[in-house]
Amino acid sequence: MAFLGGARLLDWASSPRHLQFNRFVLTGYRPVSSGSGCLRSLFYLHNELGNIYTHGIPLLGFLFVLPLTIPWARLSESWLGVVHYLACIFPQLGSVLYHLFMNHEGGPAVYHTLLTLDMCGVCMVNTLGALPIIYCTLACSPLLRSIALLAYTGLSSYGIFCAVTARSSVRRLRAFAWQALFRFFFFYLRLDGHC
Repeated sequence: MAFLGGARLLDWASSPRHLQFNRFVLTGYRPVSSGSGCLRSLFYLHNELGNIYTHGIPLLGFLFVLPLTIPWARLSESWLGVVHYLACIFPQLGSVLYHLFMNHEGGPAVYHTLLTLDMCGVCMVNTLGALPIIYCTLACSPLLRSIALLAYTGLSSYGIFCAVTARSSVRRLRAFAWQALFRFFFFYLRLDGHC
């Protein structure tokens, strides 16, 4: 056990079983903590600190700076700005909460809830991030655009369900594969000069 300014850090074998998912990270695990103990871990070095800050700093930027950069007055469809804003916030927020509170005293139940929240953030950026792309790509075909938006939203809802109920990281990744194919198709349409 090491002590780095906040709590006694644990090695892999001493960490809670539900946190032993990466056998290559040998030390730096936070002990089981209360909510306030998890928050205090923002101020000392441990193996999740980089994940917390690399998602937390962009989250603050997205929350406060991004709304100032979206040309709200020039958007004929203001929902595009809202969707883009939410697509930027959700994955960062889910990740910060997951990495910050993963060692919460609630144990595996809290951990899996946080992992689901983190996964929902990834699903939201995949889903919401594509809607403006589809909308703009099919701007000259309103009926086709509406059908594509509805189809993508429906399939994304099913993908979110598959991702959060997946029992392995491979199945979780597979839940996003069709979204990638859908996006590549719309990228191809843009290259082809569809409109």
